[in-house]
This record gives sequence, structure tokens and C-alpha cells, in this order.
Amino acid sequence: MKIIECRVLRGPNLHARKPCLEAVLDLEELDEVDSNTLPGFVERLVDWLPGLHQHHCSPGHAGGFIERLHEGTWLGHVTEHVQLELQSMVGPEVRFGRTRMIPGRPRCYRVVCAYKIEAVAVRALHHAVALVQAAVDGRAFDLEAAQSELRRLASRHGPGPSTSAVIEAAAGRGIPVLPLSDDGALYQLGWGALQRRIDATLTSETRQVSVDIACDKEQTKQLLAIAGIPVPRGRTVDTLEAALEAAREIGGTVTLKPLGGNQGKGVSTQVSTPEQVAVAFERAQHYDGDVIVEQTVSGYDHRVLVVGRRVVAVARRRPPTVVGDGRANIRELVDRLNADPRRGEGHDSALTLVPLDDSARDTLATQGLTLDSVPPAGTEVRLRGNANLSTGGVAEDVTDIVHPSTAALCVRAARRIGLDVAGIDVVCEDITRPLDEQGGALIEVNAAPGIRMHEWPYRGEPRAAGRAIVDSLFAPHEDGRIPLVAVTGTNGKTTTVLAIDHVLRATGRRTGCATTEGVFIDGQPIMAGDCSGYWSAQAVLTDPDVEAAVLETARGGILKRGLGFDRCDVAVVLNIAADHLGQDGIDTLEDLARVKSVVADAATGAVVLNADDPHCVAMTETVRPGAEILYFSMDPHNLVLARHLRGDGRAVVLRQGVIWLQGRGWGHPVIETAGLPFTFGGKAPHNVANALAAVAALVALRLHPDDIARALARFSCSAESNPLRMNVFEVRGVRVVVDYAHNPAAFEALLETVRLWRAPRVVGVVSAPGDRRDAELEEVGGICARHLDEMVVFELDEDRGRRRGETAEVILRGAEGAGADHQPREAVLPVREALARALQRCRPGDVLVYGCAVELDDLYAAAAGSQVEELPPTVFSEPAALLPPAVPRGQGAGAMAL
Repeated sequence: MKIIECRVLRGPNLHARKPCLEAVLDLEELDEVDSNTLPGFVERLVDWLPGLHQHHCSPGHAGGFIERLHEGTWLGHVTEHVQLELQSMVGPEVRFGRTRMIPGRPRCYRVVCAYKIEAVAVRALHHAVALVQAAVDGRAFDLEAAQSELRRLASRHGPGPSTSAVIEAAAGRGIPVLPLSDDGALYQLGWGALQRRIDATLTSETRQVSVDIACDKEQTKQLLAIAGIPVPRGRTVDTLEAALEAAREIGGTVTLKPLGGNQGKGVSTQVSTPEQVAVAFERAQHYDGDVIVEQTVSGYDHRVLVVGRRVVAVARRRPPTVVGDGRANIRELVDRLNADPRRGEGHDSALTLVPLDDSARDTLATQGLTLDSVPPAGTEVRLRGNANLSTGGVAEDVTDIVHPSTAALCVRAARRIGLDVAGIDVVCEDITRPLDEQGGALIEVNAAPGIRMHEWPYRGEPRAAGRAIVDSLFAPHEDGRIPLVAVTGTNGKTTTVLAIDHVLRATGRRTGCATTEGVFIDGQPIMAGDCSGYWSAQAVLTDPDVEAAVLETARGGILKRGLGFDRCDVAVVLNIAADHLGQDGIDTLEDLARVKSVVADAATGAVVLNADDPHCVAMTETVRPGAEILYFSMDPHNLVLARHLRGDGRAVVLRQGVIWLQGRGWGHPVIETAGLPFTFGGKAPHNVANALAAVAALVALRLHPDDIARALARFSCSAESNPLRMNVFEVRGVRVVVDYAHNPAAFEALLETVRLWRAPRVVGVVSAPGDRRDAELEEVGGICARHLDEMVVFELDEDRGRRRGETAEVILRGAEGAGADHQPREAVLPVREALARALQRCRPGDVLVYGCAVELDDLYAAAAGSQVEELPPTVFSEPAALLPPAVPRGQGAGAMAL
């Protein structure tokens, strides 16, 4: 058994709305081997992974998967469950998975598993394959080593407990969460201009100067003292002699700690003798050359969490202790303490393992004990001088009993330092009484405080500290989401995206737009190339200037990474036509429609569907409850449309050259297609359909039809605004149409449009990507043969798996099969030579169609020094005409506000 493919789907995908790992397993000799036919297999598996007893599987109850094992199930399915269990053993529980045989690929199974931490999921898959194979072979498997590696990956790449509490609270409020680093530390909450950022409990509202002050404990004390807030007496020193002198001046017991320390590192309390001062000073200087020597305030250690202007949680912290039983030594008692499943390494667990280090030995020494001492039964032994959770301390929630004056002091302290989130250390005997009555004091103000002690206290009521931080960043009605329109389909995506983006910018929004031509922020290019997938969506949504996003969402991106967003306001599905079939397991139009339907399923506000395309109409079954369906249609008599309007639905329809917004019993004329430059005066039917879809999407965003019409009338298919999409040039009196058309449906639409212009002759320079199936390439050839007077076939620079010249041969074969034997046609493989040859054959007034265009520079090079002038689309159209409004502004409002 081996892994032959592995993909990480970071967003909603074909299998689930959540991130998933998708792999293809070749079972090799284990194909069709059932789990119940392998002697001892089930027993070994369950012995290694007893947690499998909790897996439901298809029976739908705990133990269901074990039943399947005994009944007999294939080993790809077993590997899925083992991978899920390995993930759950080292991090958050993960249960969603599915395994299916891949048609046409013997022995191969597609295994899909949800995940929380990407690096863990990928490695867990490899361990799962090895574990299942070992169970089949009856060999040993080092589960402990596998778990240890996965825990390291979880610690390195997963969020810590404080970060987890914040991002889970954000997700609970519907706020999108985007990881910004691989180490699980930096996250973005919200999108675009509404985003906030967190790094554990540091937020984008935390000021650096305030963090610097909090890290300087002496400066913090000075600021608090000036404000009349009680703090312990002390001073900062950098030599042992100065430390001894400070201790003598203060008198009694003192505490030594590094000036810039945190998490209790290098802190020594209850220091009284010169010898203890020397040891404590050396320990503190290990972390910072400057050491604070201050009065030890007697009482319990409390951590007060202040968020904004209120106290969110208060915990009484206790140093780690063990209780003697008269038999075990302290080392053994600590081992028992660390066996608590809540304890783990570092900060990843509710509690931290208690270290037996020099600090522990020194603390024991002050009690006259060593690690080998056997305390009498019932004797409590302290293992640490401080109560920090990071060194094994425990916390008890006391939020409800803190005295109001103490809470107010802590809020004042946080504001005095300037922190939006602060952990205030308070020492006092009784937290229910005012500090000035008992000699209590504020010891420290901490930036980026850990909140696990509040979220998961050892004793007492858990407090929603993470939720409090999120609530401080977002008002109750805010979810951090900017309007997002996702556009998919086979053809027309880029033009539709750019049209929507153009209107939004014309109405005053700063937009982020991603297309197959690049990423644009407020109309300015920031990234070039095919940007229609996950990473380009992330580039837009993480930009702090973006107020609305319009994202082209292509088949390849969905299959390779999933969507780059968890959901969108409006989804647009333009059409489903043959393209890329035979790739990535997508063999039929139904398969392709299923991929595109992932976008429709992501919409929560409205889904814009092509009523003239049955595959689009079928997607109504995937639309989320509450999302509006808005149809668009070139046919006002479409039966699907008629039923939809009778059911109080809305649609955008073409009627006698006019785009209408319609509902049951009402209509609003938006604009004549003659007034839309990018439709070439209504003579480019495919762009008319794109205009209908764009209007529907903008209506769903609650833009008024009048505003849409005014802005859309200024959008054209120029080489600057929409390159390679029906760009028109003139070379020596020949009109040259440059278009990206690369599949049968796109060529049909392009050439039908050109024929409407009634040129004397239409000459084509055409091609198609070589990775398309022969059937699609032949169809392209047949379409070109029927529409063109002459035809020159070139090839793209990328062979995509075919030998040089083979793609052209297949296209020409399709042309021959379509008849039109009188048509001159030939193959000239270099594109610039093909364009030059065709231009030489053209006469003034002819139209040359350059299809499957990749670079405009190819046309300039082929023109051989002749002037190349771009023509406006109106060269083929009538003057623009805007229609007056037929209904008052606001009628037929859409699903969400922009």
C-alpha cells in the first residue's frame, strides 16, 4: 500500500465545507482484501489505537467502525480512520472522513480526512499507512515514536491554548479566521478593511510602546506608583553587591526577578539571607543583566485579566505542590503529579508538567528537603517559589469574589500602561477585601497574558476570556466580513468579475479583484498571472485597503486547494461547458458541474444562476437555506424563469435588447445592451449573458439598477481593462479580434459574434491547450471550419503532454470532419509566424480572429512594424442609451447590504 497523490484542501471543497486532506492510495496487493480475512489484524489495530472504539462510521454510533472491521471493510477505509485517530491523539478531535474507489483506476482509492493542523494531517497519513501495513503483516509498530513526532508538529504548527481560545471564539461569532504564519501564532480575524490581527493575546489594537513599558518592570512600577496604585518597594540593580545592598535596605524577605522576564523565568521569592540573594541574583541574570530586587508582598498570587475597560477573569494561582504519603519520595510524587492527563509540555495543555530543575531543588532546600526525601503522610511540599502556570502551577477561578476596588485598580493599571489586553499580577491575603486594608499590591502588568488558566481553570468556573478579546475587537453586530462575490463557470468569468469590480469602484468602494490575468487592488495590478485560486483569494482578503472583493474562482483552484474563503455573499455560476474534462478525475459535464457547485454552496446571501443552462439550474439543490436564487436568462420565455418568477423569485432577463430586473408582477428596465460597450452594441451574445450575470450579482448586493447602469455603460473590453477578452485592433485596414477562447463553447460564442459583424471575410488564427481531449480539440476544429473563411492553426509553447505538432493535427482533423473543403487551412506552429501569415492574406475590411491568445505582444511582433491601433468596441455598436427608472429607488432590494 502506498500514497501516490496528496492534496491539502484549505477551504470548502468537493467533499466538505471544512479543510480536508485528500489522498490517493494504491492498495497494491491488498486491493479487495477485507479486514475480517486477516488473522489478528483487528485485534492488533484496536490494541494500538483503543480510541477507534469511539468512531461511529456508517452505523452512526460509538463502536460502529469496530463493527465494520469485524464485518469486513477494505483497507483504504481503515487507513482513513487510523489517520483521523492519530490526529485526534495529539490535538483537537477530528472525525470527518470518507473513502471511495476511483473509477477507471484499479486498486486506487480516494481518502479524504478533515484536519485541524495541516502539518499533523499530512504526516499522520504516512504513519497511518505504515501502521495499517504493520497490522496486516503482524509486525511491531512504534506508535510512541509516531505520536511523539506528531506532537512536535502540533506544537510547532498549531495554535497554542490562548490563540485557540481566541480563534474559536471568533469562529463562533461567524468571523472568518485566516492563518498568516506556519507556526500557528499569527492570525487574521475578518477580511480586508475590517480585519484585526492577533498573536496569542496580542492584538492589532495593542500598542508597541505599551508592550515595551510592560516588559520593563521598573518603568511599569514607576508609572503605577505615580498613579497611586500600590506596588512593592524595590529597585533595579546589575551587580551582586548592589543586589545585597538593595535587599538590606528593603529589609525582610525580598523577591528577585529579571527586569525583562516573563512566565516566571528567573524569579525567586522569599529570599532573606545573603547566600539566597546570591543564588537568586545569578538565576535572574541568566535571563536579563538587569535584576529587580523588591519587597516580597505576603499573600496569594492572583492573575487579573483586563480586556478593554473591564475585568474579565481573576484566578488565584498556586505553586505546584505534592502531598506526602509516607512511602514515596518527592521525585516519585512529582511523577504521579505529572501523570495527570491535563498536564503536557509547554503551553499546549490545560496544565504544564512540573520541571525538576535547579529552581525546584532550591525551593525544596528552603524546606530542608531533596528530591529523594520521603515526606510524612499529609505533608504538603512546595515545588516552586512562584505560581506561574508555565512552571507547573495551578489556577482556581475567583472572578466572582474579587473586591470592586481591586478590579478598578487593575483596570486603571492596564489603561495607565496603555494595554488593551493585560494580565495584572496581584498579591494579597484575601481577594475579597480592598488591597489597602491588607498591604496587598500590584506586582506586574503583563502584555500578551496567557488565558488558559481562565479558560480551563484547575478549579472553579471557566471564563470565556477568548470571547472577551474578540468582543473587544468587534462590535456585537460586526462579523468582520466585507462583501464578497465569487464568480465561476466555464467561460466568461474574467469579464464578469471585471464588470462587477468596475461598477463597485465606480460607486465608491475600494475593491480587491482576482482573475486569470492577475490580482488588482482598487484597480491597480499587484500580481500578474493566473490568479483564480486559493492564494489569490487570500491576497485580496488579507489586504487592509479592500472594502469589497470580487473573486474569479476556477475549477483548478477548487480541486487543488479548495476555496480561498469559508463563504461568500454572492456566488455566480455562468455556464457549464466542456473544458479540462479527463483531468483530475473530472470526466463528464456532471462532474464539472459538481466542482462549480462548491461555489454555489458557499453563498449565504444569493446565488446567481444561468437559467439557460440545465447544469446551472440543477445547482438549486445545493443552495444553502436562506440564500436567494437569482436567475439570469437570454430567453424571456424560459420555462425555468417563468416558474421562478411565479414563485416570487427575482431574475435579470434580456427582452428585445434591454436588460430587465424582474419579479412577480413588476419589472425595472436597467439598460439597453446597445449602451454596453463590452457587448459591442449587443452584438456579442456571450458578453450580453455576462452583463446579465453581473447585473444580477450587483442587485444582490443592493445596488440600485440606475447606479449599475451608469457604471456598466463605462466598462469596455479594452486591452487595459480586460486584456485578451474581445480586444479589437486595426492593422493595415484589417480588424483583428484578440480573445482568450480556448474551448469549444468559447470559440462558438466568439465566432458567432464576429459573424454578426458581417465582414467580407473572417480569417482565424486558432489553437487550444494540448492537455484537452481529442474530442474537444476536434470540436474546436469543426467550429472554426464552419465559421471561418480561412484558418491557420498554431500551437502554444507548452506541449502539455503532446508531441510538437500533434495538437494542430487533431484540430485540423476536426476541421476536415466538419466539411467546408473549400476552406484554406494549414498549420503554422509558432504563433507569431501564424499571425504574420494570416495578416498577409487579409484584405482591408476583413476580420482576423486570434483565438486562444496568450500575449498581446504576439500581435505587435507579427505586424512587422505596421501600426497597431486599438479600436473602441463602439466601432461595431450603436450609440449608448440609458433607460429612465421605472420603479422607485429601493424596490426589490436584495439579500444583503454592501
